[in-house]
Amino acid sequence: MKISYSIILIFLLSLSYTGHSQTAQEYYKNGLAKEELNDFTGAIVNYNKAIEINPMYTEAYAGRGFAKGQLKDFSGAITDYTKAIEIVPEYPDELAKTYFYRGNAKRELKDYRGAITDCTKAIEIIPKFAEAYYLRGTAKIKLGLKDSGCLDFSKAGELGFTDAYDLIKKLCQ
Repeated sequence: MKISYSIILIFLLSLSYTGHSQTAQEYYKNGLAKEELNDFTGAIVNYNKAIEINPMYTEAYAGRGFAKGQLKDFSGAITDYTKAIEIVPEYPDELAKTYFYRGNAKRELKDYRGAITDCTKAIEIIPKFAEAYYLRGTAKIKLGLKDSGCLDFSKAGELGFTDAYDLIKKLCQ
């Protein structure tokens, strides 16, 4: 009789232990919630846990990259975005956004050619990605490619990103 109680006790303890462990998706959602509160360090902690559980979790790498970018760790952000791109997100829109965010991190580090390449990839995936045209335009301007940068601003404006018109007035006249 003692053996059966011991087995039941071990079984119940194991259920309670596994019942409290979180899934990668739960940690990812917690990371998103932390981002909403501008707690980017807390978001990174949750994304790290999601990645520990599922090292192929594209969205967790992209989320961690975003949080690192918000904390001005642009090199770390680029590393995470690159990993997310290597895994290949399930949805093309997510892939395009990941290229865009990586391009933004590269621009912050003054890697303007890298930013242009990433924005071009994002635009290839989503041809009406107004923000990618805008970002690519800013990188082109930084490289002295005024005409091409201004064309990107114009396209961004046509696609609804009206901030581009302000830069056209300021930089393209």
